[in-house]
Amino acid sequence: MRAKLNEVVVDCADPPRLVRFWAGIVGGEPVDREPDWSYVDPPDGGLRLAFQRVPEGKHGKNRLHLDLEVEDIDAERARLTEEGATAVAQIETSAHGRFQVMLDPEGNEFCLVS
Repeated sequence: MRAKLNEVVVDCADPPRLVRFWAGIVGGEPVDREPDWSYVDPPDGGLRLAFQRVPEGKHGKNRLHLDLEVEDIDAERARLTEEGATAVAQIETSAHGRFQVMLDPEGNEFCLVS
C-alpha cells in the first residue's frame, strides 16, 4: 500500500490570516480548527492547505512552493496584490509557458502559471 498525500501544511506566524488569503485564491471556506491551526479544503476536492503557527520566522527561500494555474496571470497578479501578495520581478516566459513568482503575506513563494 502506498501513502496518500493528505494535505500541504505551511508553517506560519498567523494561521487565521493566511488561511483567509489562500481561501481567496483556491476557493473554499477557511476553517480555524484551533488558534494555532487553520485549513481550507478547495471546493473542487483538491488538496487541503493547512497552516500551523510556529515560533520562528521564515528564513531564506522555500524548499517547496505551489504552482497555481490561472487563465490570466496579469489579472490574478493584480487581484492578489490587492489582497496582500507581492509580485517578484516580472512575468517569465519559457518553452513551457508563462509564470509569475509571488509571495504570500508572510513571504512564502508561489507561482501563477499559464
